[in-house]
Amino acid sequence: MSDHMTRDRAGSAAPELTGQSWLAVGPAGAVGTVHRTAGGFAVRLAGRDEFSGEYPTLSVAKSALFAALGPGAEYPDFREH
Repeated sequence: MSDHMTRDRAGSAAPELTGQSWLAVGPAGAVGTVHRTAGGFAVRLAGRDEFSGEYPTLSVAKSALFAALGPGAEYPDFREH
């Protein structure tokens, strides 16, 4: 486990979030979030407790979230909050 990872309640490795985040919104509503971490950017899909990965740049994290939505999905609008 890297220096910027912590453990969640289930004991899984979870990234250490730094506070800045983006909500990904598609035609049907929220589809996920991107969070700044000590080591990059972490992605979490809506309805899931775990993060699906940590990426080196915001652009790569947004692309990973979009790819996880599956075929036919529209590229979401990312709103910083």
